[in-house]
Amino acid sequence: MTTAAAPLRRHHDFRLLWVGQTLSELGTHVSSFVFPLVTYALTGSTFLAGCVGAAHLLGLVASLLPAGVLSDRVDGRLLMRSASALGALGYASLGLAAWWGHLTLTHLLVVALAGGVAAGIFMPTETVAVRRVVERDQLPAALSLNAGRQYAASIVGGPLGGALYGLARWLPFAADAVSYAVSWLLLGRLRADLRPESTGEPRASIRRELRTGLGYVAAHPLFRTLAGWAFLANLSMNALFTVAVLRLVADGVDPLHLGLVETAAGVAGVLGAIVAPWLIERLPTGWLTIAVAWSPLPLALPMAWWGHPLVVALGLGLVSVLNPAGNAGMTSYRLTVTPDELVGRVQSSTQFVAMCSLPLAPVTAGTLLALLGGQGAMLAAGLLCAVTALVPTLSRGVRRVPRPVVWREAVASREVDDGRVLTPST
Repeated sequence: MTTAAAPLRRHHDFRLLWVGQTLSELGTHVSSFVFPLVTYALTGSTFLAGCVGAAHLLGLVASLLPAGVLSDRVDGRLLMRSASALGALGYASLGLAAWWGHLTLTHLLVVALAGGVAAGIFMPTETVAVRRVVERDQLPAALSLNAGRQYAASIVGGPLGGALYGLARWLPFAADAVSYAVSWLLLGRLRADLRPESTGEPRASIRRELRTGLGYVAAHPLFRTLAGWAFLANLSMNALFTVAVLRLVADGVDPLHLGLVETAAGVAGVLGAIVAPWLIERLPTGWLTIAVAWSPLPLALPMAWWGHPLVVALGLGLVSVLNPAGNAGMTSYRLTVTPDELVGRVQSSTQFVAMCSLPLAPVTAGTLLALLGGQGAMLAAGLLCAVTALVPTLSRGVRRVPRPVVWREAVASREVDDGRVLTPST
C-alpha cells in the first residue's frame, strides 16, 4: 500500500464506508451469480433468466439521475441507509420465499429491479460522501480502494454464490440480505455531517435540477468528452471480451478454465487498485486516461488468431490493471473541480451516460459473431476499441489534465475554468 493510502486505514468514516460497501458488493455478486440459476430452475427458460439480470440493470440506470439530485439536496447518510434497507428487505423476502418454497418469477423480477434501484441510489451518494469525509489529496487513493473492492468481490462472489446455492437455494439471498443489513448498521456509525450545505435559496424542481446536472456535463468540453468516451468504452471493451469469451465457449473450453479467466481479471484488478495511487500521483491524469483507452489493443490481434484462455486472461488482465488508476485519477479530478452543490448530479449524470451502453455490448458481440465469425468479430471489436480510444487521445482537454499535485494547487488557487486547469504547468 502506498503512503498516500495508508492514513485511510485509520480513517474512521472512510473505513466504515469501505467495509460496509465491500460486504454489500460481495453479497450483490453472490446474488447476481445465483439469479439466473434460480430463474432457470423455476422456468426452464434462458430468456427469462437473462431478463432478471436486465431488470437489475434497468433499475440501476433508471435511478442514477434522480439519485444525483437527491444526493445534492438530502442527507447522504439517510440516502445510503435507505438504499441498504431496501436491499436488505428485498433479498430477505427472497430468502424467506425460497425457504417456504413459494418463490416466483415475479418476485425475482421485482427484487432484482429494487436491488438495481438501491445500487443506483447508493453509487453517486457514496461518491459525494467520500469527497466530504476524506481530504482532497486522499481522493485518488480512496477511489482506488473502492475500485479494488469491486474486483475482489468479483473474484469471491461467483464461487461463494455457487457454494451457498449448492447448500440451499435460499442461502445466497439470505447472505445478501445480511450484507445489506451490516452496511446499514455501519453507515449509522458515521461521524461526518453528510447533509448538503444550505444556500438559503429555494430549491428548484427535481426536473430542473436533473437538467442542471446533465447540462453542466454537456456544457463543459472536458466532461462532455469523458462522458462520451465512457459510453463508447463500455460498449467496445465489453463487446471485445464478450466475443472472446463466447469464442471460448463455442470452442468447448471447460467451465473451470472459463472461470479462471474471470478470476485472472479480478486478481489483476486488485493489483491495479493497489498500485493505482502510486501511478496517479506520478503520471499526468489525462495521459493515464489515454493509456487506459488503448489498453485493450495490444492483445486484440493475438486474441483474434489464438482463442486460448491464457491469451484472453492476459488481455482482460491488462485492462483490469490499468483501469483502477485511470478511473480513480480522472474521477478525482472531476470531483475536485466540480462545485460542491453539483457533485452528486455531475457524478450521476456521467455514470448514467456511461452505463447506458452496457446492455448494447452483448448484443453487439452476438451480432459481430453471427455476421463475421470468431476471428472477424474479434478484429471488428478491436477496431471499435481503437476508434473509441481516439476520442480521449484527440481531445486537447484530456491531454492537458496534469498530475494531481498541479490540479490540486490550481483548484486551491481558483485557477480552474470550465473543468480545465489554468496553469503554465499544463
